[in-house]
Amino acid sequence: MNVLVLNCGSSSVKFQLIATDLEQIADNSDRRLARGSIERIGGEAIISLQTTDPEPERSTATLRDTRAAVEFIIRWACSEESGVAGVQSLADIHAVGHRVVHGGERFTHSVLITDEVVRGIEDCIDLAPLHNPTNIKGIMAAREVLGSGLPAVAVFDTAFHQTLPEQAYLYALPYQLYRRHRVRRYGFHGTSHRYVAYRYRQLRGIRREETNVITLHLGNGCSIAAIRAGDSVDTSMGLTPLEGLVMGTRSGDIDPAIVDFVAAKEGLTSREVETLLNKQSGLLGISGLTNDMRELLAEARENNDRRARLAIEIFCYRARKYIGAFLAAVGGADAIVFTGGIGENSAEIRTKICAGLDWMGVRLDAERNAAHHDGREGMITRDDSLVGVYVIPTDEELLIARDTVRCVRGAPQRY
Repeated sequence: MNVLVLNCGSSSVKFQLIATDLEQIADNSDRRLARGSIERIGGEAIISLQTTDPEPERSTATLRDTRAAVEFIIRWACSEESGVAGVQSLADIHAVGHRVVHGGERFTHSVLITDEVVRGIEDCIDLAPLHNPTNIKGIMAAREVLGSGLPAVAVFDTAFHQTLPEQAYLYALPYQLYRRHRVRRYGFHGTSHRYVAYRYRQLRGIRREETNVITLHLGNGCSIAAIRAGDSVDTSMGLTPLEGLVMGTRSGDIDPAIVDFVAAKEGLTSREVETLLNKQSGLLGISGLTNDMRELLAEARENNDRRARLAIEIFCYRARKYIGAFLAAVGGADAIVFTGGIGENSAEIRTKICAGLDWMGVRLDAERNAAHHDGREGMITRDDSLVGVYVIPTDEELLIARDTVRCVRGAPQRY
């Protein structure tokens, strides 16, 4: 099956075209046919398209909305110009897999999209007002362009964390707030945490029930998950992606009283303070320079900038503190897994986070650590380390494509 994977944002569409089936999934031989993104939809959009060439083709075009962007992607994929193997017409796209941010408590697994499923995603808009509406636009756009008869599957960021026990997902608030409004921890990045936990057990040759790990997704958005016997039992993000670790522009954990305090002192509304916490905080807020960890590391190294160093230290301290807390939550773990843009590529950040974990038997191998970047996966600890530390590049799009095949074929989903 040729599966079109769509990740639709408010003004962007990212896509991949992946050829896979149940046999290819079993022997890990799926093929990525094309990938790309369209940014700044609604005006002169910036387009990046890539097939087998190492460098993407870049161009611009006037695209007014998500439907126009999806139509552009499909028209390009089916054209001779693209050179996508095995795709010459709409009939050569066999299914669509959609990333959907929030599935609430209703969607615990990926599902074939029906009108009822769309209504269920709409019911979760209150929980993800910035994301679910754009995800729905992507679903409708693909229906209009490819036809309503083409199978489509929704894969939810929150689904993997639906195994959290009550003591992990409930807040210490009046219980009626949960009963009335479902105020609880949902967690995000679930597709990423699920994928790297799967790859870890593939690398180790162990069963799902033997998978006891702490996974860290570190990018512009950051989260950590405690996984016991293959299930997520705790995670750092909460009702929204704002809670937890320090991120590129998000604050992570704060005292809730800060919202009213800052609003009063700065003359802001609570909504404006929320924007400040989401868009102007984190690495950007502390450093006053950038939310890009690569730039902060360079600034600290070359100019010894105090606030750049401070942002890095706070980022790593918060991650290390969460590792300790989640080790307690999971009852000990066999490994710590790094993924995401920072987690996969920054040996320096991995070293700083693991510093001080020697008490639990973590012994990094400097050469192995330095060698793991640009898509390389494997262990970065010494052979005598009591707890293994791994770098495993995430591949959410591949997992979405695989779930799409499983749903269409009626095969069990592997979590």
